[in-house]
Amino acid sequence: MKAKYIDGVQLRKMILQGKNSLEANKSTVDSLNVFPVPDGDTGTNMSLTMGAAAREVQNIKGGTVEDIAEAAANGSLMGARGNSGVILSQLFRGFAKGCKGKEKLSIMDLAVALKGASDTAYKAVMKPIEGTILTVAREIGEKAVEISKREESIESFLETIIAHAERVLDKTPDMLKVLKQAGVVDAGGKGLIFIIKGFYEAITGKETVIESVDVIQPIVHDSIMENEEITFGYCTEFIIKGKNIHIDNFKMAIGDYGDCMLVVGDENMAKVHIHTNNPGEVIEKGLRLGELINIKIDNMRYQHQNRIFESKMPQDEPVDLKEYGMIAVTMGKGLTDIFKDLNVDEIITGGQTMNPSTEDIKNAIDHIAAKNIFVFPNNSNIIMAANQAKELSEKNIIVIPTKTVPQGIAAVLAFNADESSEVNTQAMMGAMKNVKTGQVTYSVRDTQFNDIEIKKDDILGMQDGEIKQVGSDIDEVSFELLENMITEDTEMVTIFYGEDVSVEKAQELANKISEVRDDIDIEVYFGGQPLYYYIFSIE
Repeated sequence: MKAKYIDGVQLRKMILQGKNSLEANKSTVDSLNVFPVPDGDTGTNMSLTMGAAAREVQNIKGGTVEDIAEAAANGSLMGARGNSGVILSQLFRGFAKGCKGKEKLSIMDLAVALKGASDTAYKAVMKPIEGTILTVAREIGEKAVEISKREESIESFLETIIAHAERVLDKTPDMLKVLKQAGVVDAGGKGLIFIIKGFYEAITGKETVIESVDVIQPIVHDSIMENEEITFGYCTEFIIKGKNIHIDNFKMAIGDYGDCMLVVGDENMAKVHIHTNNPGEVIEKGLRLGELINIKIDNMRYQHQNRIFESKMPQDEPVDLKEYGMIAVTMGKGLTDIFKDLNVDEIITGGQTMNPSTEDIKNAIDHIAAKNIFVFPNNSNIIMAANQAKELSEKNIIVIPTKTVPQGIAAVLAFNADESSEVNTQAMMGAMKNVKTGQVTYSVRDTQFNDIEIKKDDILGMQDGEIKQVGSDIDEVSFELLENMITEDTEMVTIFYGEDVSVEKAQELANKISEVRDDIDIEVYFGGQPLYYYIFSIE
């Protein structure tokens, strides 16, 4: 019998199967990254966001469609990662509005909710771009309303919507030039279609089960101890999904980084738990083996201090707030140390391939007792999540939209504790705009970009996100990129070398540039960043 209504039980199944469908196909979505660099994470970000929505939904026993939709909206809001994840969370938010006050959805109700999802997502984006997930979502909403009066079942309704969405997706390269240049369709739109297909599978009884791995619960220490007794302060947990994972080798690789270590699993999936003072380094070692999911880092010293503070402090006694606090997102021990040396309060481990969630950023905000908090995302794919965390906080949060680490460092250096937040914001925005960023990485696939032929494993030199140099030698591409970025007005070049580059190689590059331009200052620092051999800051 064909379904004419969706109740809470059915909507719950739809969302869970939407998550399963995307999880099973996220590598396909990841592969649609416009640039052939190793940061194709749209599918991963959307999948993690869907996972957060699904976990909230699973906590609902029974419930109306309003209850289920609201749970999915709340879960996706806090779990949103990357721009695609934030947009997906806004789609769920709009969908939930359409389910308000309803125990079940008719075809017309479902159409209105899908249209509301699109409307809400469009309003959340300052400058909507056509040819993206927003376009696919809008077309789904409009088509849903158009056909809602003539469709007689939920099954046929969803079939029509999916077919229309796929036609729209095929046209996205005609709407967005970069998609056509790269020869791909929009990744976010593709991910959204996989979710809708999951909805259809749930309605038609074709649900699949994606084996999930429970996150290891943190070890709780009940006894009261001083911070000095907590030798390793960060409880670090994550799951590695890869191929040919050697559990014993990985244990040896991270064994010296802490205690309470637990690594279990098989060659395709491993659960990791360790108490360490260097969570970033442990995570980077995990990245070498495969994809990371369910990443969780808890500052045990902070939690301990907070418990003692709360137990000793009268509830009505005010907490002294300092004037300013700062949060930065980065990866690599060297870059982390640099931001710490610049008095940044909270460092969130993340960046390419590992975008922190809205909740991660919100937690960092909550950890800082300050009236004004500056957030430096240092990645264009984290800015929306940072702004979403800002909306959830009662503190005065200022997101400085830094897209690269050099921009973030320049902005932090422009900070003046004696000035107002408005003056500091203006100074930081100006400082980040005066920095050019270079990055040297490698290609993950064959492609063509701006008439440049690129082969898998080619070395790529990028200036402010655009591919400028392609070659087979790291040293040659790095030198050519730097040489072309330096102008007559250049006064300083800073070289941050990654985990796969030696200090000798980095210094050789600096010396070679000095021979060409002996009138500029060149500084070399260990960044320790994965994936990128070099990051250059040109001022």
